[in-house]
Amino acid sequence: MTSKQVKPQFGAVRTAAGVVRPLSGVHITGGLLHHWQRRNSAATVPHTIEQLRAAGNVANLSRLLEQDPAPYRGRYPFLDTDLYKTLEGLAYELGESESKSGGGSDGDSGTSDSAAVREFYEEVVGLLERVQAEDGYLNSFFQDPAAAKKPWEDLAWGHELYNLGHLIQAAVAANRRLGDDRLLRVAVRFADLVVSRFGEEGACGHPEVEMALVELYRETGERGYLRQAAQFVDRRGTGNLKHSIFPGDYFQDHLPFRELPSVTGHAVRMAYLAAGAADVFLESGDRSLFDALERLWDDMVATKLYVTGGLGSRHSDEAIGDRYELPSERSYSETCAAIAVMQWAWRMFLATGGAKYLDVFERVLYNAYAVGLSADGKAFFYDNPLQRRPDHEQRSGAESGGEPLRRAWFGCPCCPPNIVRWMAQLADYVAAERDGALLIAQYATATIETAELELAMRSAYPWDGDVRLTLRRAPERPYALVLRVPGWARQVTAAVNGEPCDVTAADGWITLERRWSAGDEIRLGLPMPVRAHGSHPYLDATRGALSVARGPLVYCVEQQDSPGASVDDLVVGVPEIVNANIERRDDTVVLRVEAATAPPPSAELYPELPLEQELPETGATAGVTAAFVPYFLWGNRDPEAMRVWVRTRTTVTNGKKAT
Repeated sequence: MTSKQVKPQFGAVRTAAGVVRPLSGVHITGGLLHHWQRRNSAATVPHTIEQLRAAGNVANLSRLLEQDPAPYRGRYPFLDTDLYKTLEGLAYELGESESKSGGGSDGDSGTSDSAAVREFYEEVVGLLERVQAEDGYLNSFFQDPAAAKKPWEDLAWGHELYNLGHLIQAAVAANRRLGDDRLLRVAVRFADLVVSRFGEEGACGHPEVEMALVELYRETGERGYLRQAAQFVDRRGTGNLKHSIFPGDYFQDHLPFRELPSVTGHAVRMAYLAAGAADVFLESGDRSLFDALERLWDDMVATKLYVTGGLGSRHSDEAIGDRYELPSERSYSETCAAIAVMQWAWRMFLATGGAKYLDVFERVLYNAYAVGLSADGKAFFYDNPLQRRPDHEQRSGAESGGEPLRRAWFGCPCCPPNIVRWMAQLADYVAAERDGALLIAQYATATIETAELELAMRSAYPWDGDVRLTLRRAPERPYALVLRVPGWARQVTAAVNGEPCDVTAADGWITLERRWSAGDEIRLGLPMPVRAHGSHPYLDATRGALSVARGPLVYCVEQQDSPGASVDDLVVGVPEIVNANIERRDDTVVLRVEAATAPPPSAELYPELPLEQELPETGATAGVTAAFVPYFLWGNRDPEAMRVWVRTRTTVTNGKKAT
């Protein structure tokens, strides 16, 4: 038996138009990603539901059924999206738990009470069906007769199309994961209104609807949705949006998309727009769009991404800065931007099969995204700095008072439900396929099933680079297993049934092609030595400093783990970093680094230097030991100082990539 019928249960992106195709027959069964997903089910989902009720998001809908609606609760007119993002995540959660329990309410014992989750899902879906306007319009803020503005009156800040985008994504997820088309019918009615209303002109101040409309086209076959998505992309920078508060570049609306010289403006808007443009390219084949996307991507990675993969260096407008403008303590790196960059990366991978996009995806996943959630799954960072000074007071998300680090919720809570939905669908991004080949995009303990084969993957990744794949079912013809070699990996090894094989990587991939049999085992070795990273000489904020990484993880040092010296006074060199002791702490890997302490600095902020002044750090003394922890785990203890970039005694220049 070499083939079988695999029940289709498609993921968030469903397309056959790219070089590779997304694969939905993946289940994460162990390791760090599995722990994250279990925590999402057991802690983050119930917490999010509780906060949505307490904040009034559900009541904002139900009040519209009243003769005299109560006042809208919340500062922003787009809070319905937080329900939609949560519903998208719940579609995955319910689909998984109910499939395990045969439709019952208790699947995995590590998950939340799926009966309560189902109750919330049913309540919100039912409300959306009932409050949707006769013409298909749906927005709990603008549908209030007492609203200060009318529907479509303020496209720059009303976010009605942004709302529609998240509604569509929730609806598609419910249809694909649960076989429930109720939300899809609601979304189609609203989308049809938008196609009618904006067929000739208009655009949204917050891109997101573009990729959603393309996905709705994929789900329904209605080309009008694809055409509308393409029009929204093409209208940027053509006078279709009235700007207020911020200038056009904040909205990516000062130039046509294809003419943008670099990613710019509000970081989440930019990355959502690029992801939507990538979707349009996938389905239309418009090469001019792809050329712009690739140019913008390459420039972003080369000049505007933090070492963690975070995007956005300005708090004032949540925006991307100039090239090399990447201050550590003022890194904004919004959690939503991390998700948006991964969405863009995945679509570029589908379009090209390029491993470079997956390298960035992985860096963002384990660092800029993962840091947004606390270890217990119930508190969140909105913005994600790479340094915290001892006297820092500003709260995450610019909230007033309350928790000094991660917070239980926000006045603009876009990030928490975004974390929920992305965590729930991580399995969508583990593997892909093309004719005659399976591509492993991310490493995790998981099962992978296609119409032609089934395999089990085992790994303690990202703590360990040993990956084992065992074929449970194999095709009766030659078939390729294509394994990604991360950009950080050196001295990679591979063996089939214990026999070493050629590990020459081509464009970031090792291809093992043969006629396979059930029981065959592939073992991939990705050594994970500790690495020291410098930064480009134009990046002033980190000049004279090093960062520490191992595998896909960026590390940081918190004051709690440097009892012998202030983290601001630690001085390390490349030898101390690459020779760090690798230790286990609970379920994580900690790096113990021998460091020196800088001499006491001058009390003057800008002291005059004599001609014979030695280079700064050459007088470092007093050896101390500091433990570096994965960046995504920082901030789970008392609020103290933290640094990703640590002062160095080494002269750091524009280093070449290690070989």
